[in-house]
Amino acid sequence: MTGLSTILIVVGLFLAGGVYSFSKQGMPKGVIVLLSIGSVMCLVAGILRIQGLWD
Repeated sequence: MTGLSTILIVVGLFLAGGVYSFSKQGMPKGVIVLLSIGSVMCLVAGILRIQGLWD
């Protein structure tokens, strides 16, 4: 597991927590969608780097 993979996964989980928090607070749907997309992208990129599918 490389350092960048770890950072991507941690940022993805942080954004996922933000999505949960913002949805509980009733924030605008655009913000929640944007955070959701960013979270998924970071998590997928981190997992692909761990698997060695993306250099």
